[in-house]
Amino acid sequence: MSARILVVDDVPSNVKLLEARLAAEYYEVRTAQSGPAALELAPVWAPDLILLDVMMPGMDGFEVCERLKADPATEHIPIVMVTALGESAERIRGLEAGADDFLTKPVDDETLFARVRSLVRLKRLLDEWRLRAETTSQLGVRAGPETAPSVRGSRALALVVDAIEWERIGAALAAEGIACDRVAGGLEAMARLAAAPYDLVLLDLRLASEDPLRLASRLRAEEATREMPVLLLAEPDHRQLLFRGFDLGANDYIVRPLDANELRVRARNQIRRKLYQDRMRADLAYSISLALTDPLTGLHNQRYLRGHLRSLIASLRGTGGSLAAMMLDVDHFKAINDRFGHAAGDAALQAVATCIRNHVRLFDTVARYGGEEFAVIMPGASVADAAVAAERLRREIAGLRFEPVDGVVHPLTISIGVAGLTAAAASDETSAVEHILRRADEALYRAKRQGRNRVVVVEGEGEVVPAL
Repeated sequence: MSARILVVDDVPSNVKLLEARLAAEYYEVRTAQSGPAALELAPVWAPDLILLDVMMPGMDGFEVCERLKADPATEHIPIVMVTALGESAERIRGLEAGADDFLTKPVDDETLFARVRSLVRLKRLLDEWRLRAETTSQLGVRAGPETAPSVRGSRALALVVDAIEWERIGAALAAEGIACDRVAGGLEAMARLAAAPYDLVLLDLRLASEDPLRLASRLRAEEATREMPVLLLAEPDHRQLLFRGFDLGANDYIVRPLDANELRVRARNQIRRKLYQDRMRADLAYSISLALTDPLTGLHNQRYLRGHLRSLIASLRGTGGSLAAMMLDVDHFKAINDRFGHAAGDAALQAVATCIRNHVRLFDTVARYGGEEFAVIMPGASVADAAVAAERLRREIAGLRFEPVDGVVHPLTISIGVAGLTAAAASDETSAVEHILRRADEALYRAKRQGRNRVVVVEGEGEVVPAL
C-alpha cells in the first residue's frame, strides 16, 4: 500500500534517515524542517500521514499538531509524533493535541511500518466518506456540524483477563463519560456486540483460553462490527502480536502497565473517530434520501423513478413478465394556486400524494414526477390491471374533501394515462424507460383534452382506448 508521508524534523540527519527507510518501502515522502514549513506544505501536498518531531525550535510539535487539527484542510490527516521523550505525560499531551500515536526514538522499523499501514488504511476510509459527503453537498444538501462529537454516553466492551484491571479501566473510561462492560470470552463478546450497540472494543492480548487475534479478525469480517474500533491491551513483549493485530485491522494499542490518562485519551480518540464516521454515514444516507425524495410529498422524485424503472425493465428480460405505468395530473391545479394561494396548492398535492400511496400495492412505486404530475410504476401488472387501479384512484381522489380555507370545499380530480410494457419490448432499458413514460404521458394529455377527470389507456402502439 503506497501513500504520501510528510516527515517533519529540524535535524537533517533524522529527516534523511526516515526518508530513506520510508522510500525503501515505496512510500512517497516529502520533508519539512520546521513547524511553519509543515503547516504551509501539508494543505497543499495533502499527505496521507505526518511523522512529526516533538522537539523543534520556535514552534514545537505539539503546537504544529494542534494547528493541523484545527485546519479543516488537514484535520483528517493522521499524525504520529516522534520523540526522544518517553514519559507518559508527553504522550498524553500529544494525544490531547490530536496526535494518533507516539513513536520513541530510535524508531523501530517494524513498529513504524505497522503504524503507517494501520493509519493509512484509516485515512483512506475517511477520505472515501469525505468524498461522498462532498459529492452529496453538490446537490445542495448541507452536512452535519463539523464540531468534534462528544463521547459522553458511549459504550465500550472489554475482553479483559484480570477483574481488578477491568475495574481500573472502567474508572478511567468513566472519567470521559464512557460506560464499560466486561465479557469473559470471544463468543460472549460477539453475542453482546450483536445484541447492543457499542463504540469501542478493548481486547486483552493475554487471553489464554482462545486466540485474541482470531477475535480481532472476526470483528473485521462481520458486517455489524467491521467499523468497530479495536484497542489492544498488550505486554511489553507483545510486539509481534501487535504487528499482526494491526495487519488484521486493530486501530490502536496501549502497553502495560496501563496509564489511566493515556487509556482515557486513546479510547476517547478512537470513539470520536467512530462517531465522526457514523455522522458522515448518516449525512450520506440523509443526503441520498433528499436527492431521491420529493420534500413536499415525501414520495420518490423523478430521478429515483427513472433509475428504479430501468432496473425493473432489466429484470423483465427472459421472464415473460410485464409492468405498467400511470401518469397522473391534478386537474385545474393553477386555479387552486390562483384562488387560494400556494400554501393551499401544496396542501392539495400532499392530499393527492397520500391518497395515491394509500390506494396502490405496497410494492408499487409512487413518485412526484414534477409540478402537479405524479407517476405510479406497477411491476408485474398488465395494462388491464393498471386500468382498474387507475380508475379506483380517480374515484378515491374525486371523493376527497379538500378544504383550502375554513368553510370552503374545493373539488379535487385527476386525469390519468396508462401504458404497459412486456418483456418482448424491454431489450434496451434506457429506450424502454423513455418509451413507456412517453406513452403514458401521451395518454394522460389525451385524457385532459377529452375533458379531464378520466382515465385513458394505451393498449397497443398508437392505440388509445378509454378504461372501463
